[in-house]
Amino acid sequence: MVTKKIIITIDGWSSCGKSTLAKQLAKELNYLYVDSGAMYRAITLYFLRNHIDWTDKKEVKDALKNINLEFVYNKTSNASEIYLNDENVEYVIRDLVIAEKVSEIAAIKEVREFAVAQQQKMGKQKGIIMDGRDIGTVVFPKAELKIFMTADNAVRVERRFKELYEKNPNITLEEVKTNLEMRDYLDSHRQISPLKKADDAVILDNTHLSEEQQLVKALGWAKEKIKK
Repeated sequence: MVTKKIIITIDGWSSCGKSTLAKQLAKELNYLYVDSGAMYRAITLYFLRNHIDWTDKKEVKDALKNINLEFVYNKTSNASEIYLNDENVEYVIRDLVIAEKVSEIAAIKEVREFAVAQQQKMGKQKGIIMDGRDIGTVVFPKAELKIFMTADNAVRVERRFKELYEKNPNITLEEVKTNLEMRDYLDSHRQISPLKKADDAVILDNTHLSEEQQLVKALGWAKEKIKK
């Protein structure tokens, strides 16, 4: 018997562990994982490297024509990694410099249309898990399972600090806190596809949950939807 495949979307605030959960779910269900945030980060990297004036609509449109994004499975890391114009930029895009600009660039109408079109194309075969800010509301509004992740601000700041400190020991907790607050504001107040919970999304607050506990909860929801 062929198991029905569904689309699972995971939206939520920065540093709630969306990508961690999405990767774990994809592995358990043997689904394709697509990190939509990595796509916006890669676009931001291209803009910064090529000194694109993102306030200039024509310059943005021209720049997007020169951007090719794809996810390539890395057998060593057991994960899909993002390539920007045939260059693996999975680790370059995690820099704080990118984090400081990505919400601003992701709010540009042309940039979102470019990314959303690619994301929807990836989801046509189903059996996909995608995380981001507007996946359940804009990219896949008809997804069978929509999860909205949240956690206490202090917990999110601490998680993000630990993640960035490994790469940059000079970073401060205050810098991380300021960056997260700025991203939260930009993500939820932008005109195009603001971050918000889809009406039919289930809330997963992982403030006091371990990675294993949140996976069990999400996997239970997924299996219920697949059975239907």
